[in-house]
Order: sequence, then C-alpha cells, then structure tokens
Amino acid sequence: MHEYTLIILVGALSGIACRMNLLKTDYRQYPTYPHGIIIHLALGVIASGLGAVLVATLLKRDYTAVTFLTLAAQQFRDVRNMERQMLTNVDELELVPRGTTYIEGIAMAFEGRNYLVIATSFFAALTTYFFHWWGGIVVGLICIWFSSWFMSGKALASIVNIKEAKVTFDGPNLFVDDVLIYNTGLKDTQERILQNGMGFILEPKNANGNVSLGNQGQRQAILHDVSTILGVYRDSGEPSLVPLSKRDLKTGRLALFLLPMDRDAKKAREIIERVPVLENSYRKPLKAEVKPDRQL
Repeated sequence: MHEYTLIILVGALSGIACRMNLLKTDYRQYPTYPHGIIIHLALGVIASGLGAVLVATLLKRDYTAVTFLTLAAQQFRDVRNMERQMLTNVDELELVPRGTTYIEGIAMAFEGRNYLVIATSFFAALTTYFFHWWGGIVVGLICIWFSSWFMSGKALASIVNIKEAKVTFDGPNLFVDDVLIYNTGLKDTQERILQNGMGFILEPKNANGNVSLGNQGQRQAILHDVSTILGVYRDSGEPSLVPLSKRDLKTGRLALFLLPMDRDAKKAREIIERVPVLENSYRKPLKAEVKPDRQL
C-alpha cells in the first residue's frame, strides 16, 4: 500500500472513531435520530479527512494546503450557528425551556468536537508516518480517550450539596423549606401543588458554586433536565403550575420547586447531581486576587 494512503487511512479512521465515540443521543433526544446523527457523522468524516490529509500535504511540503483549515473552521462555526438557531426555535415550544445559556453550551460543544476530530486524525496520521500503522492506532486510541475526558465537563454535584426540602403554604405564599417561591391564592392550585410538588435545597460548597448558582441559565438547565426525565405536571395556559428556582439572599442557597410526573425524590436528586455545570455560567472568584470574605 502506498505510504501516504496508509497514513491517510489510519488518520481518517481514527478521527471517525473519535466522532462516533462523542456522538450520543441521550435523554435530551439530541442530536435527533437518525437525521441529526447522519449530519454530525458526515461532518465528522470531513473533519477526520482534513486532519489526515493535512499530514500528507505537510510531508510533501505543500504548505498552501494548510489554508484549507481556515475554510474548515468557518464551516464549523456555521454549524455552531445552525445548532444555536435550531435549538432556540425548538425551545419556544418546550413546557420547561432549556434557556439561552444551555443552548449556547450545546452549540459550542458540537463545534469543539469537530476540532477534536481533526486533532485526533492529525496525530494518528503523523504517528503512522514515524512508527508505522500500529503506532498510529495506539495514538488514535489515546486521543479518543482524551477527547472523551475533555468533553465530559463538571457535574452539579461537584459544586453544591443537595437535600430534599418540604413544600408548604403560608396563606397564599408557597415556600420550599424557608425560601419563598411565589404566591397563589387559588385553593385548587394549592392542592395540586401540595399533591404533585417537590422541593430541593442546593447549598453551594464554596464561593465558586455560589456565583454559578446565581446564573439564571444554570438554574433553568436544572429545571429543564429534571422536567425532561421525570416529566412535568403542567400544560400550556397554566402559569401557576411551573417549576421555579429562588435564591436565599442571606445564605446563597438555591431552592428548587419542581412539578414532576414521577414523584421519585431519589431519582430527582440523582438527576440534579448530574446536571452539567454550564461553561458560560461557571465562575471562579476564589482564584481572583481579591477573594470574597465569606467562603460558604
């Protein structure tokens, strides 16, 4: 087999394997099956081919071919814009929306995965040139593992402590533990809330978690994930039946009021623990030169 053909083949297959490993349709049903998966697999094949062919062109000293990477970067940015626009349009029809921050994080992830595919195919192809095909496969597997680790991200359990709280009414005021959520004077609504509602208190472990919980996008992501997996006891045209989150301004705790169809407290807690910490909401004030006095 021609030397460059083997390099391109090993690199391209490694990149495709990397994209397939990162492509998972989970509880959010995104990417959709099968059309969304086909679109992202096709982009993965293009990205892996670019990374593998780049090595061959550099070995032949055809440095002008590198300019194709700028065209590829523009195409992947367009993919990010496409995902953002599509998810934003769909979000308007959700009973519990994802929120802009969550959507931006998903769109960013899909763009970033294509760059990881290019890097995987590039390093696998380059190693194949110096250490034959078996070396390329080994490096490709290492890059696939690194890509999975890099895209995993933080979960909410790493920045907060979660405990179940009681949902009560004091007159028309709805409380989760001692945090006021909102008020409703309709007896029928109060009865349905007491029958179907659940409450949780999220206590930040430090100032980083405190600032992150203050982000509306992060809070909306929690409500959306729980409602997606456990269902939500509401329909359109019922503004009094909606999951909400409120902060205790004195302590920084976050109270969650949920209306799941499946009232399983253990499942709900596990879902909250696994909610991703959104990139655009996570802050690190503890690493600033001027640190907050209260570390929580």
